[in-house]
Amino acid sequence: MFNKVLIANRGEIAVRVIRACRELGLQTVAVYSDADRNALHVRYADEAYSIGPPPARDSYLRMDKLLEVAKKSGAGAIHPGYGFLAERAEFSQACEDEGIVFIGPRPHAIATMGDKARARATVAAAGVPVVPGTEGKENLTDDELLAIAPKIGFPLLIKAVAGGGGKGMREVRSPEEMPALLRSARAEAEAAFGDGNVYLEKLIEGARHIEIQILADTHGHVIHLGERECSIQRRHQKLFEESPSPSVGQDEEFRQKMGMVAVRAAQAVDYVSAGTIEFLVDKDKHFYFLEMNTRLQVEHPITEYVTGVDIVKEQIRIARGRPLGYTQDQIAMHGWAMEARINAEDPYNNFMPSIGRIDHMLLPTGPGVRVDTGVYSGFEITPYYDSLISKLIVWGESRGHAIQRMRRALEEYKIVGVRTTIPFHQNLLKQSRFIAGSFDTRFVEERFSMEEADAMRETYPEIAAIMATLVAHQETLRAAHVIRNAKRDTSNWKWYSRWERIHR
Repeated sequence: MFNKVLIANRGEIAVRVIRACRELGLQTVAVYSDADRNALHVRYADEAYSIGPPPARDSYLRMDKLLEVAKKSGAGAIHPGYGFLAERAEFSQACEDEGIVFIGPRPHAIATMGDKARARATVAAAGVPVVPGTEGKENLTDDELLAIAPKIGFPLLIKAVAGGGGKGMREVRSPEEMPALLRSARAEAEAAFGDGNVYLEKLIEGARHIEIQILADTHGHVIHLGERECSIQRRHQKLFEESPSPSVGQDEEFRQKMGMVAVRAAQAVDYVSAGTIEFLVDKDKHFYFLEMNTRLQVEHPITEYVTGVDIVKEQIRIARGRPLGYTQDQIAMHGWAMEARINAEDPYNNFMPSIGRIDHMLLPTGPGVRVDTGVYSGFEITPYYDSLISKLIVWGESRGHAIQRMRRALEEYKIVGVRTTIPFHQNLLKQSRFIAGSFDTRFVEERFSMEEADAMRETYPEIAAIMATLVAHQETLRAAHVIRNAKRDTSNWKWYSRWERIHR
């Protein structure tokens, strides 16, 4: 049993885990790079230790430094958050070897599900439907992949075996373009994951990206917490999520069918802790296993909102050897939740990263609004890490109510100093196809643009000039009223007093 937790991460997720630990009465240890010396998670933790220069490879990815801090501080457990070392089997194993509890899955489960080819083969053996591809075949050469591709059929996807987040992924429409795309996919995978192996997968066009949140304890209990809709994405990076999925809605039979398949996939690798099974769902509601994320997801708060389950607390309880606090029949989804990822990116300029100092930040509040963030006014956004500034989460009684609340919250949210994706989300929530729930994973790239917002933006200089003129005129009048000398040499009170004396 541990009483102190080291959070091997930064930003909003580190703050989120610290809060969960505090509510459970646990002490917390933060780690930080030189760039994060003044970060919010450092201020919130009971203790904080420096682990190196700003680049992640020299700080947050250094297993030896993290384990050293854990031993020095007396932390009995490490929570990896998401990203960085969260899905590295060797880190989970290193913690185990040092007698430190890893708040996450066991090394075997991470290794199996982290290798996309092995993951597909494993879940397929458990009866989970997978997208047609090169399942069961590992470390294929380019020539072998070129020979197999026509049998799978075009269009298809080249995907990194050790991949995630769209890295090492290429869409192939014809045999002629495949050799060049194979080379670029392998190069990107090697740079991102240190593994250039790739596999092929049939591209399901018009599909939706729907994922199932699961929880599993060390006593053999596995449950699912319903689905999340993650189809609003750009270049395979999620931008906006909601729960439930508008395509599932009130179809409880389909929800439970997907949920039970997700549970079966987790059981196939003896999974423990929180995890997510991702599916592609076609227009006919056929669903296929995409991958498993063996960690806490960025979008976990929307599931917490609709189910009432604190997923981070459950992770910690599971790591302490306790059974799940819920059974499957106790899980029900109430209302509708949405999450907008507020990134330091310019949606008017192809989502280019925006760095600099946050001069001013005003967070939205009110009923049904939650903001998970790790920054504050005066914080410096650097080029070293992910561009996520915060997650804006809202809950409503219905999808329409949630959309209205999200619009209101986005209007209240003010960030000055860097460009953000707030205008993108505001524009998204005005789109009729989005409001109708009629979209797929290609919606943002193929059927959405910022042109309307751009047209509005073009009027801003003229509006600004008019406002500046009005303000200048108003200030001139005010200055004239306050500063200019009065015609009389004394105040009206004195003049009135003199008048009174004369007429007595």
